[in-house]
Amino acid sequence: MKAKEYTRETIREIGLTDRGFPTFRVGDTVAVSQRIKEAGKERLQVFQGDVIAVHNNGSSSTFTVRKIGSHSIAVERIYPYGSPLIKTIKLVHRGKVRRAKLYYIRDRVGKAARLKKLVETKRDLEKKAQVKKATSPEESKPEEGTQKAE
Repeated sequence: MKAKEYTRETIREIGLTDRGFPTFRVGDTVAVSQRIKEAGKERLQVFQGDVIAVHNNGSSSTFTVRKIGSHSIAVERIYPYGSPLIKTIKLVHRGKVRRAKLYYIRDRVGKAARLKKLVETKRDLEKKAQVKKATSPEESKPEEGTQKAE
């Protein structure tokens, strides 16, 4: 990966900073806002599609997004996580899949190429909230002013 004259080794030495992107998995639908330079101007272009692959490899981690474009032509793009061209990633909805790579989608057409949406119930959301509270570091610290004076 050479972005602005950086190689993998120099990025490992510098360290990859957290970009604040939401956590997403294979099967999720994401909207990636990418900076595009045309005729001396810069604009944002949104590419929305399904994540069909995620390659975790440290600073050179990538994810592949696939969408059906105009005239039913499929378009796939591979994005590096650390790319400075990516402005934002928005999670549109979660998908329910049972594979790590969804390359079989390439051979399917029409309704057969759709992915199931993951429906989250109130019970699921409550469980996630409880797990977040239990793992948050704020609860382990005693707050000032709440201790009894003896």
